[in-house]
Amino acid sequence: MLHKVVRYLNNPVLEKPAELITEFDTPELHQLIEDMFETMYASHGVGLAAPQIDISKRLTVIDISGGEKKEEPDDPEPEQIVLINPEVIGKEGKQTGEEGCLSIPGFREPVSRAKKATVRAQNVKGEWFEITGEDLLARAMQHEIDHLNGILFLSHLSSLKRDLIKRKIRKLQKAGEWE
Repeated sequence: MLHKVVRYLNNPVLEKPAELITEFDTPELHQLIEDMFETMYASHGVGLAAPQIDISKRLTVIDISGGEKKEEPDDPEPEQIVLINPEVIGKEGKQTGEEGCLSIPGFREPVSRAKKATVRAQNVKGEWFEITGEDLLARAMQHEIDHLNGILFLSHLSSLKRDLIKRKIRKLQKAGEWE
């Protein structure tokens, strides 16, 4: 089932830390994960955090392929990644690249993040695991975990740039073009 992606400045769920998930391997959790991938693909994203669909839970789904089939079958990079109660436990290097957000459509800005990130999380059965990603996967994991902590990519911008974007969004809201 497709969910509506909530927009910045319209819902406080985006700016508060999400709640830990304590029940695993339930039909509801499996359905939520399936719905989140469906919503992410329909929105042309590479990651989606539960708060972005108005659910304050520490759950994110990531697929840096955007749902596209890979050309190289021996590519070791996983496609669909589910992170429950994740935390970044290691960072290396630095990369700066353009970032956007499904909750802030139409705005993309350069953001600096770690080039390599290691995350500890639980799977759908509640088992702990670690995953290390580089480049786009590292960026996506850090971006989505920020969402679970109530942090938007705008927080990584200068206050001048952030204020400019907020002003533009308020104008769009007044014009009825920002739901």
